[in-house]
Amino acid sequence: MFYLELEPRFSDTDALGHISNTTLPVWFEQARTPVFRIFHPTLEAETWPLIIARLEIDLMAQSYWHIPVKIKTGIGKIGNSSFHVIQEAWQGDKQIARGVAVLIHFDYEIEKALPIPDDIKARLAEHAVA
Repeated sequence: MFYLELEPRFSDTDALGHISNTTLPVWFEQARTPVFRIFHPTLEAETWPLIIARLEIDLMAQSYWHIPVKIKTGIGKIGNSSFHVIQEAWQGDKQIARGVAVLIHFDYEIEKALPIPDDIKARLAEHAVA
């Protein structure tokens, strides 16, 4: 499991003073960086090996800008060329969101999915969550 603590910015809020629903996907993407590094340690865009196939986020509670948010990131199902990233956002002791992103190991030149190498599957499995 990977952890990232964020300090919400005032600009992350909506007109009601809550963290905007558009902010959570951005935070979850930032918290996936350690997963990206497993595939591509340099994070160079020119040779990027992943593409996102699906993103789903459940908003579970109101959240506010003046309280730190902790993002927990783990790995769910690992397939031949795709895998699930399971994420939770917590503010204090309250879970405010849960998300699943499906990522595919992808070759942009030939525009096709590639099998995930066994060594990378093993590293992903180290961060498996139920």
